[in-house]
Amino acid sequence: MRFAEQLMALRKQRGWSQEELGSRVGVTRQTVSKWEIGQSTPELEKLVELSKLFDLSLDALVGLEREEEYAVPAVQGCGVRSCGAVYEYVSSIKVFGLPLVHIRWGLGPQLAKGVFAIGNCAVGVVAIGGSSLGVVSLGGISVGMLLALGGVGFGLFALGGLAVGGFALGGGAIGQWLAVGGGAYSNYLAIGGLAISQGLAVGGTAHGYIAVGANEAKGVFPYLQRYGYHIEDVWFAVKTEFPHMWNWVRGMIEAVLS
Repeated sequence: MRFAEQLMALRKQRGWSQEELGSRVGVTRQTVSKWEIGQSTPELEKLVELSKLFDLSLDALVGLEREEEYAVPAVQGCGVRSCGAVYEYVSSIKVFGLPLVHIRWGLGPQLAKGVFAIGNCAVGVVAIGGSSLGVVSLGGISVGMLLALGGVGFGLFALGGLAVGGFALGGGAIGQWLAVGGGAYSNYLAIGGLAISQGLAVGGTAHGYIAVGANEAKGVFPYLQRYGYHIEDVWFAVKTEFPHMWNWVRGMIEAVLS
């Protein structure tokens, strides 16, 4: 691939305009345009800057090495770099300056940043990756402003092996209003094998202001399964102390007491 074609493919693959590329290497849009149509070629200093920018050797950048080894197709958005295999796609459509879709996956800490971002590390409105940060986030380690799903999840709604959030569901769950898990802690409602809450705790072992337990119950108002409490009496106490408690919780309490 000739240098002019290579430069245009690399620029488009990253979703940059000619003006954006020019600003990164300190030249005008018109200069970049002349490079891409073959009217002129960069001086050595600018070639070095371009090779660093695109993480290519000078020989690969100007087309002296095998095209199939270094060229980056503009449509698929994937290529092989000196640091290992890197697959990347950047959509040309942008929203508030971010690519609509950015996929960047490969060896090393590859960061994808876009409205929809997928990568080893992903940052976006919707982010999917080994580590992800977004409004909606899915990943091994996931941080979401609204929803987080991952091995470790942090979000308003969090689901994961370890989940921390306003509403948390996981093997270990810590929630402000609701926590459900093998081990669950919440300020308002905790449901789990071990449930601990400043408010209502329901589970096998329950510690809370109101505690409903199958095996153990400790709190200001403890209700232990073997003592044969009636669901109506327990639910009345719950609604008296917590008038806004969700009605579906009654079924959970009944299941523990039965």
